[in-house]
Amino acid sequence: MLGTVPRELPQKIGFVVVPRFSMIGLMSAIETLRLANRLAGKTLYRWPLLTISGEPLAASNGFHLTPDGDLESGNDLQTVAVCAGIDAHKVTDKTLINWLRKLDRKGVDLGAIGTGSYVLARAGLLEGYNCTIHWEALAAFAEDFPELEVTTELFEIDRQRFTCAGGTAGIDMMLNMIAMQHGHELAARVADQFMHERIRDRHDHQRISLPARLGVRHPKLLSVIDLMEKHLEDPLSRADLARTSGLSTRQLERLFRKYLGRSPARYYLELRLNKARLLLLQTNMSVIDVALACGFVSASHFSKCYRDFFGRTPRKERGLPSEDEGGSAELDELDANQARAQVDKQANRKSGKQVGPQTPVAGK
Repeated sequence: MLGTVPRELPQKIGFVVVPRFSMIGLMSAIETLRLANRLAGKTLYRWPLLTISGEPLAASNGFHLTPDGDLESGNDLQTVAVCAGIDAHKVTDKTLINWLRKLDRKGVDLGAIGTGSYVLARAGLLEGYNCTIHWEALAAFAEDFPELEVTTELFEIDRQRFTCAGGTAGIDMMLNMIAMQHGHELAARVADQFMHERIRDRHDHQRISLPARLGVRHPKLLSVIDLMEKHLEDPLSRADLARTSGLSTRQLERLFRKYLGRSPARYYLELRLNKARLLLLQTNMSVIDVALACGFVSASHFSKCYRDFFGRTPRKERGLPSEDEGGSAELDELDANQARAQVDKQANRKSGKQVGPQTPVAGK
């Protein structure tokens, strides 16, 4: 398990990068190990860098990384992390998948940084383990792999699997590992070098707080927005939002217009459309499934709202031809009742309970 005291030093942690990997995610982990070596005055860690073919690879920021070798050069590693970034859901390379499965059979600790969790999940190596992923990819990942135990933690270390949210979360995951292996004092000194004011544990939030994100501190407004974010697939009506927060619908309208410059219905719609865009870009879900996952009961209305907000249709978002918008005749013929039935089916699969018709939200 990551964090167990190694049998010998230096401990080798291999990093496999895939096309368009996140440089900050990779460097956050590696620089933490480098500083641990420097401050300890000896080589505690090594970090061989691997690509599938052994050829240089471009990160999402355009920088090219020259690896130490290809996958086969890492067959002796006992700990391996996959680092991904943009379009990780499209990484299906059989050589990589089979190599990771082979390492699993040998008992190697396998992990992921950021959207690298997609690669492990695609290989079937996260089933039965808690795992996490960057918050932006969380909804799409959960839709693609509903059988997995996906959390919103900053990082997860579960037996022979470790995953972190990417960005600077790699610093904290490695600092926690260093503390377990070589003591808290060394981990704290490394954090100090980073000007990292504290070592976050896995339960820390990935995202900054709602007040900081929005620049708003009105408690009732924040409670309504929190409710909205939790109910994107099954939107609540304006009356329900107001009642739950102890407001009248008129007070709710005034709060949103005063602090956010738009109506509650418009703000809610924008939240759902932004989630839809992430699903379109990060999954292979059909347009109708994306619409349903974002609380739209009319495929044509979803398409219109999306075009009005983003200036392009859902299919064009994916670079597909615009004709037959929605992908099939089924999309055009799907009426609200059929869509509601599919929403109920989805809810039943997730909760195992019967779900009744939903109250339509303003603006749907």
